[in-house]
Amino acid sequence: MKHLRWIGVLLVLLLVVIVVVQNYEALATKISFRVDLMFWNGETTGIPLSLVAIITFLIGVIFSGAYGMTERFHLKKEIKSIRKDTRQMEKELSSLRNLPVTTEVVGPDQIEEIQETSL
Repeated sequence: MKHLRWIGVLLVLLLVVIVVVQNYEALATKISFRVDLMFWNGETTGIPLSLVAIITFLIGVIFSGAYGMTERFHLKKEIKSIRKDTRQMEKELSSLRNLPVTTEVVGPDQIEEIQETSL
């Protein structure tokens, strides 16, 4: 299964290289960003479009990684809670299994007495 994963990664990288080589001129064009606010105006120098694409990709990776980490912490907390509940239920089940088994015949009037004492 690991080999199939690596083959998939290599195919995606090959596809990225092909797209970059075929679109080199478009990715090498320089663009500038301008911000006009009431209190501040700014403009960047020429930035290659490929650099903008890489920065955007890295920002996406960072945000998705942060989301994945928070999701993982929530799931770990839930797993810990479920394990605690399971241990408690196993302990209760074990104590119920260790109760003595009786083979006495119990009449209807004795059932009421047993029910009253167990409550």
